[in-house]
Amino acid sequence: MKTFTNKLIRSLLFIATTVLCSSLLHAADEHAEGEPDAPEGPHGGRLLTDGDFAIELAIFEDGVEPEYHAWAYLDEEELDLGAWQLTVNLSRLKGVTNEFLFLPAGDFQRGQGVVEEPHSFDVTVNARHAGKSYSWSYPSYEGRVQLAAALAAELHVETSVAAPGILHQTILLYGKTTPDPQGVSHVTARFPGLIRSISADLGQRVQAGDKLVVVEANNSLQSYTITAPISGLVIQRHANPGEFAGDQPLLTIADYSRVWADLDVFPGDARTIAPGQPVTIRMSGLSVDSSILYLNPGAGDSPNVVARVPLDNPAGQWTPGLLVEGDVVTAEVPVNLLIDNRAIQTFRDWQVVFIKDGDNYEIRPLTLGRTDGRFTEVLAGIDAGDDYVVINSYLLKADIEKSGASHDH
Repeated sequence: MKTFTNKLIRSLLFIATTVLCSSLLHAADEHAEGEPDAPEGPHGGRLLTDGDFAIELAIFEDGVEPEYHAWAYLDEEELDLGAWQLTVNLSRLKGVTNEFLFLPAGDFQRGQGVVEEPHSFDVTVNARHAGKSYSWSYPSYEGRVQLAAALAAELHVETSVAAPGILHQTILLYGKTTPDPQGVSHVTARFPGLIRSISADLGQRVQAGDKLVVVEANNSLQSYTITAPISGLVIQRHANPGEFAGDQPLLTIADYSRVWADLDVFPGDARTIAPGQPVTIRMSGLSVDSSILYLNPGAGDSPNVVARVPLDNPAGQWTPGLLVEGDVVTAEVPVNLLIDNRAIQTFRDWQVVFIKDGDNYEIRPLTLGRTDGRFTEVLAGIDAGDDYVVINSYLLKADIEKSGASHDH
């Protein structure tokens, strides 16, 4: 019951935090997506008017790459296509601009070129008719959030830089931790005799050279002292004062500052596993990086091979007998650009990341390639050097969805 209650409390806190963060984000960027509905023309596009002259501008993407279509009106009457000229300039984040010239095509003028996604930009429209010039400017944002640096820090919105990197091909192996054989010492008497005293208790930590046992030798009746051969923990005690010390171990000391992970390698994987390969050992939220030291034949009639992986264990978290997983890196593949998988979100029917430009965060649809489960190759969508959100990008997505941001143009 206590475990269930704790899980319920954590879930409620997570929900409350998410709602609060989304509310803060919405308050921060409501002006970015809060543009009033623009007047609509007869063809469903945005209607831009100046006196008795008007331009209707729409992005058409039904069965084609997105392109601009435009119509012109005078006193609400549609003008001949040759009677007016039009250019559209788009200003995107990071100083990117696009210019579109328009030429007649059927019953409309078509912008020359593809309107690349995302359709998020500041628009400047310049038209000319009967010797007179007209101009309009307006924002048209999609998938954009504005967030001040202080609030981004408060919400733990963290970024990384897109860059070339290495994808790691891995094989998942299973095994368990075992003591380092060189870190276990069985303390015995040099000469048989009567045990006069033992100063080490079970579970006590001792240092190399500490006095542990005093024995009175049978042959000389002289007492001698047995000291700790290594530093470590007394894990077994087999004798008490007044007992006889013979060939049997009196104490066992184990140094767990270094242990082994013994990973089972099935015959089908044996050809790809080799000493020196990097390994990440995981268990219940713990992980540590190491490499395969050597391969050992399986015990008995087992066809498996055991990959032995040394683990530094100064904090004693990796106790012997734990069941562990090991991701063995079998190949390294250089790629021109990769991103952290934690950054990837879905938006409409795309996989996207949020790039950062000043206080603005905006989606970038991606074309993705290979992945190793932690990082993914990017074929198109962002450039090397772009800052992209890795931690808490879901808060940005949630705020866009909450604000009702649409794909209207």
